Amino acid sequence: MKLDLLYELSCPKPWNEEKERNAYYNALDQIVLADQLGFGTVWEVEHHFLSEFSHSSAPEIFLACVSQRTERIRIGHGVVLLPNPFNYPIRVAERIAALDIMSRGRVEFGTGRSTWYEQAGFNVRPDETRAMWQEALSIIPKMWSSEKFSHKGEHFEIPERNVLPKPIQRPHPPVWVAGTQDESFEIAGRLGIGMLALTIMVPVEELERRIAMYRKASENVEPITDVVNDRINCLTLVHCARTTREAIENGAPQAVAWYLRTVAALFAPPEGGEIVSGFDFAAHGRRSLEDSVPQLQNEATRAIDEFHQGEIGVDDLYDALNTDEMVIIGDPEQCRKKLERYADLGLNSLMCQVQIGDLSHEAVMNSVGLLGREVRPLIDPD
Repeated sequence: MKLDLLYELSCPKPWNEEKERNAYYNALDQIVLADQLGFGTVWEVEHHFLSEFSHSSAPEIFLACVSQRTERIRIGHGVVLLPNPFNYPIRVAERIAALDIMSRGRVEFGTGRSTWYEQAGFNVRPDETRAMWQEALSIIPKMWSSEKFSHKGEHFEIPERNVLPKPIQRPHPPVWVAGTQDESFEIAGRLGIGMLALTIMVPVEELERRIAMYRKASENVEPITDVVNDRINCLTLVHCARTTREAIENGAPQAVAWYLRTVAALFAPPEGGEIVSGFDFAAHGRRSLEDSVPQLQNEATRAIDEFHQGEIGVDDLYDALNTDEMVIIGDPEQCRKKLERYADLGLNSLMCQVQIGDLSHEAVMNSVGLLGREVRPLIDPD
């Protein structure tokens, strides 16, 4: 199983004029180190308007910079939001091909549809996003392989043109889709595209069931692109330190708690169509993280609520988070054991989110270093 990195460029408040830009600069330094240590791919999300949670609205710019500071690590545009007007298919084809050239053929092309809040900001109709995604995905690879391309469909009409440049990878870079629901796994397997499983806090047994669903669907593949990508990649939160005590003192439990509360605020919107201000559930008639997202109820989510309410301390929070296999905090040996659980599921790679909340740059660099030097070689022997 390959170890990858994923970045959302979080920027928790309070802010100063340096904080946002440092999220970018620090991520670049961390990725350069990961490149030197043999990580597989670095993935960068596309999000809009998600204050604090993700300030990564122009990943193609960030990844172009990554391509010039690294040599081996693959460049995961993960994901490009395909519903129009986020990104028109011609522009996606042009940018991905240019990035593939600039990276000398290292691009992974991830796709997705976005959150409800982003769709509202771009006046995208939620009921049309899947159809727009699938139509765009069906034509973008054809732009790369054809000198004369035209299309007339339900959502896009393109006169005959030669879309330039063409990517280095032939017939095109590997294609992926991000998803959280059963239907997404089935569709990805059937269409012959890789699965980016965004399954934070989903029990391992449930993830195993969804992987089986993907594999079953892929037995009757109907490829939507020119080449089948049958790999599965999963996201998890990781902080590795020399000792468990050091990981706790670095603030990893608090960072994970912050992240999970923000995810709940974004993906379980209150009535009225606004993100929960400051991720304060009580201010919007919701008592807790569990109240907001009932399907995530477990020991870890209960502890996050109790910690937020001042009922337990950091050590108790860590103990509860450690019961969840989707949260990996600890020393190299602890991290290895949890990571191997995912390798045993048959995952091809695991996206480690290491820049979480307010973890310091020094702590994240140390985490990447330990993962790369002491954990990765045991998970993915060269």
